[in-house]
Amino acid sequence: MVEFSTQERISFHRGAIQVLGGEQAELIKMLSTVQQILQAHIKALKDLGVDIEAEMKSAAEEYQKQQKSQAPTGDNLTGRLA
Repeated sequence: MVEFSTQERISFHRGAIQVLGGEQAELIKMLSTVQQILQAHIKALKDLGVDIEAEMKSAAEEYQKQQKSQAPTGDNLTGRLA
């Protein structure tokens, strides 16, 4: 088994943090772009007279009905964790 010195382990973790920090920054930029585009589409629909809030509420209610009607099974992760 290979043993690593404390300095090597420190360098490894610092490098990982640096890489992951960069990935996190890119993810934040991507999420920001997606949010801006989403808001533009929502505004366009509102401008066209579509009641977005009512549609979102209806979709949430439909989702809740589906969740309640699905019996947990051993085949899905939720069922296994319950």
